[in-house]
Amino acid sequence: MHAMLQRMTQQTRIQYGLMLVFGTLCILVAVAPLADPLRITAVGTLFGFTAGIWVSHLVQVLGRAASANRADIAVGD
Repeated sequence: MHAMLQRMTQQTRIQYGLMLVFGTLCILVAVAPLADPLRITAVGTLFGFTAGIWVSHLVQVLGRAASANRADIAVGD
């Protein structure tokens, strides 16, 4: 696992860390003894941050893969 973390870009490590932080906070707030409207709002917001970071990461990975594919095609010509 350490080798896998070493191969990741700094940006990817930051994104995974933020997803872990917001996901954990989402779970903690979901079981916290808060009033329902506050808990629902907080969980929805934290989940939205987590999902937004994940989608951003996915777009970034797909963009890098597309760039690598275009580079492979250009070299092959």
